[in-house]
Amino acid sequence: MKNSSCPIGIFDSGVGGTSIWKELHQLLPLEKTIYLSDSKNAPYGIKTQEEIIRLSIKNTERLLEMNCKLIVVACNTATTNAIKVLRSAYDVPFIGIEPAIKPAALKSANKAIGILATRGTLTSELFAKTSELYTKDINVVEVEGKGLVELIESGKKDSDEMESTLSELLEPMVKAQIDYLVLGCSHYPYLVPLLKKILPSNVSIIDSGEAVAKQTKFVLEQKELLNTNESLEAIPQFFSNGNPAILSQLINASENNYKVSYLEF
Repeated sequence: MKNSSCPIGIFDSGVGGTSIWKELHQLLPLEKTIYLSDSKNAPYGIKTQEEIIRLSIKNTERLLEMNCKLIVVACNTATTNAIKVLRSAYDVPFIGIEPAIKPAALKSANKAIGILATRGTLTSELFAKTSELYTKDINVVEVEGKGLVELIESGKKDSDEMESTLSELLEPMVKAQIDYLVLGCSHYPYLVPLLKKILPSNVSIIDSGEAVAKQTKFVLEQKELLNTNESLEAIPQFFSNGNPAILSQLINASENNYKVSYLEF
């Protein structure tokens, strides 16, 4: 039986979901969290839907073994391709993450927005439905972020190679005079400094991290699973089946005294 002292589980195709974890930790500092970085299988965005579902089930079952009370799918590709299956298979609450198309479309003065996402997200049924609902009179420039996840997973988020790759990918968006860029992958918030350097200053960048944290809090309150016990130690745990050093670097593990462990899963 899950109770409020049980941890929140978070998984991603690699280290990118730590951008979601940071928002969760900031909003819900009393909650214990367990983060799984499935770096061995990154990126999910180039895999088939069947593979994405299989990996999402594998990650979910490992988090349930760790007694998690709620699971955050901190991966756009896994959310758009697998969350329906996860919700029907398990009775734990799931929080998903999908590109923030709606706010970008509603706020765009130029009626032109860019969406940078993985192929797995851009070709998903959920993405198509959301896009169709909110972008009828909007010029939507969709770009697959080829190579971006691999560079981040290799510790090259600030490299010259990343800057030149991004410049090339963003060119059609700049030409279309977008005024909003939607980040459709939880890895991409780590690229915001470079994105701001490349894009015109009037372009606003939107990701889903804050909205995911707020939704998590809402569901925990609704299910009476929100931890309010300040005496419990809410020390986060991080596990990677790839190179734990990349994960440690992104969360400033040494400065924050966080433990990052290798785990086969």
